[in-house]
Amino acid sequence: MEDSHHHHHHPNDTDHHHPNDTDHHPPSSSPPTTGTCCKCGGPTTFAPPQPTPTFSLPPTYRPIRAPAIPPDPNSTRAIMLSPVPQAQKVPILPPPHDFHTPTKRIHSPDDIRHFHDSFSGKNFLGFVVALSESFRGRKISDQCHQSPTTLAVLSILETLTLFADETPPVPQSARYGNVAYRTWHEKMSNSAESLILKLLPENLHPATVELVPYFADSFGNASRIDYGTGHETNFAAWLYCLARLGVVGEEDYPALVARVFVKYLELMRKLQLLYCLEPAGSHGVWGLDDYHFLPFIFGSSQLIDHKYMKPKSIHNEDILENFSNEYLYLACIAFVKKVKKGVFAEHSPMLDDISGVPNWNKVNSGLLKMYKAEVLEKVPIMQHFLFGSIIKWE
Repeated sequence: MEDSHHHHHHPNDTDHHHPNDTDHHPPSSSPPTTGTCCKCGGPTTFAPPQPTPTFSLPPTYRPIRAPAIPPDPNSTRAIMLSPVPQAQKVPILPPPHDFHTPTKRIHSPDDIRHFHDSFSGKNFLGFVVALSESFRGRKISDQCHQSPTTLAVLSILETLTLFADETPPVPQSARYGNVAYRTWHEKMSNSAESLILKLLPENLHPATVELVPYFADSFGNASRIDYGTGHETNFAAWLYCLARLGVVGEEDYPALVARVFVKYLELMRKLQLLYCLEPAGSHGVWGLDDYHFLPFIFGSSQLIDHKYMKPKSIHNEDILENFSNEYLYLACIAFVKKVKKGVFAEHSPMLDDISGVPNWNKVNSGLLKMYKAEVLEKVPIMQHFLFGSIIKWE
């Protein structure tokens, strides 16, 4: 078991409980100090928050909706002790098909548990792990099998990139959330069905009723003009649906990461910078990156057993400059350093902590556990996740 995945630990992350923390963890051995409820004046179960930590605050480069609360060490420990998610084969959905508009089913922590205990929950996470494993030891530029389907997906992403080139940001005083993004989003939504039909054999054309909603929600939210790991998860879910339909197979996985996901990330970086998308539900300094999680998983897998590139190599500017075009993890670090100024350990303490992990295998398995716990098990993210006949709510 991977137990030295300690990148959550920061010198100052002792016991800062979020006032709304709903994790039920056994109390620590120290006697509980009760606080007072600000609404009714009665005693509360949780200890009052600790005084503000003394580390210097991150540069105010991003508005975030909630204060950046350091991770709760109890939940960090639980993540570290949880089993490493394993790759799974994706079985093709057998006919007869009953495609219908997918709906939201997750509303509570109980629903989250139900999802993770179900075939859909386990198989979707197993698919993400299988994608990650397919990228191990490969460079982005390495030759890989590209089927007509993967080429068609790349062409869709190219079309969406052209839509962005045709839709410049409009002059406005607000620093975040350029309203021109809504125009881009509308173009994408309006053409989603016709673009997806090109990927599918005729007998699967009715599947667009399920595929379009995952796809259309993969690039951010038009009303809030934001983007986060929930949208990224929808893109992975869309690819998973293509695998369930047998439109892509395991032989396509290396290309799904090295070509398709890399292209998707390129498009998202363009949209984030062009329209100043706000991070959706950002953890502030306590996230990996304000927008993404999966490229860190795929990128750490890519570097497992690399001869000289170690987790600490992210601090070497020469390595970042020369290799970020070939290695996804390094590309992510280079992007963070480009958009955030100042001391790396201050604006990105999580990534800084991960750089102290001894090898990429531990980084990868730790990130997989963290993705399950911090993204796929969080109600605010997964309440938007859709279930139909391809990804079933069982």
